[in-house]
Amino acid sequence: MNKTGQAAEQRALEFLTGQGLKLVERNWHCAGGELDLVMRDGAAWVFVEVRHRASANFGGAAASITPAKCRKLVHAAQVYLTSKGIDAPCRIDAVLSEGQGSPVWLKNIIA
Repeated sequence: MNKTGQAAEQRALEFLTGQGLKLVERNWHCAGGELDLVMRDGAAWVFVEVRHRASANFGGAAASITPAKCRKLVHAAQVYLTSKGIDAPCRIDAVLSEGQGSPVWLKNIIA
């Protein structure tokens, strides 16, 4: 990950902890996927995809979450839960940013 991506991920983490979420893991990898942030929101496990783009051109950060990316996120979340023996409510969220703009938190992006 480049410096811009690292900075966006750090801003997202600070934003979410400011909203009361607790960090469990960063940049968790498995075969076929990665989870940027694994967090807890009360009893719920939250898998957070962080997306940053320099501008909103070409759809911006939101457009970069493709159906293929969603499949990878679901796979990685399932592997994480299984490997840790977790049976609890969970969701997949996204934190989007463009340029120097404030983060936008989208909850439960995959229903």
